[in-house]
Amino acid sequence: MGNNWLGWKVLEWMSGTDDEVVGMAVHPEGSATYTEQMKNAPGLPESRVFDGSKLRDEEVVESVRALDPDVGVSVLFGYILQPSFLDIFSEGAVNLHPAYLPYNRGAYPNVWSIVDDTPAGVTLHEIDEGVDTGDIWARQQVEVRPSDTGRSLYRRLEQASLDLFQSAWPKWKNGELSPTKQSEEEGTKYYTDDVENIDEIDLDATYTGRELIDILRARTFPPHNGAYFEENGQKVYLRLELTEEA
Repeated sequence: MGNNWLGWKVLEWMSGTDDEVVGMAVHPEGSATYTEQMKNAPGLPESRVFDGSKLRDEEVVESVRALDPDVGVSVLFGYILQPSFLDIFSEGAVNLHPAYLPYNRGAYPNVWSIVDDTPAGVTLHEIDEGVDTGDIWARQQVEVRPSDTGRSLYRRLEQASLDLFQSAWPKWKNGELSPTKQSEEEGTKYYTDDVENIDEIDLDATYTGRELIDILRARTFPPHNGAYFEENGQKVYLRLELTEEA
């Protein structure tokens, strides 16, 4: 799981059910938050907490296999799981993704829902060999408000993800959900570096008001830098503050 608020809350919730968390993979120290909270939630010994960046190492794979896990659960995990690793889980693996699949597979779905005007939401789906391409088990749309920034939308997507998991997970375990294949004709996909294509505001380019405002608000996520313009070799970063009329 990614070391983040959502990963922590999912673990905390699962630890209060009859599910046994036998092991956990997290992002390396220094690259994420909530690490200690996540480790403490299931009360696992250090030997069962793995460095997520090393899941391709044969020694780590065998250590996970020795735990004999039934199901793998991924929450905002920043590494692609290989087929050899996924084969460890006898009942498969699922991923909780903060996007309304098939829209916005990959990175920063909160940004692209605003910039591209695509549906925002959250999805629980099967993990296959692709990136967010597996069969959908459950999904829920989330409204994109005119006053949303990248941060405010992301926070609501986090909460919606937790709500969806808590409602869908028991049904998934009991075989009450039917998988839906993702459409190959529609949908979008973005990589981490794709935001670089919109971050630099060209002072001599022509934008519609909507295009410029959507880029600025989508990339407003303090303390991260986001969008900027450059003048005389100096970058100036921009944040947008939006307030709805009372």
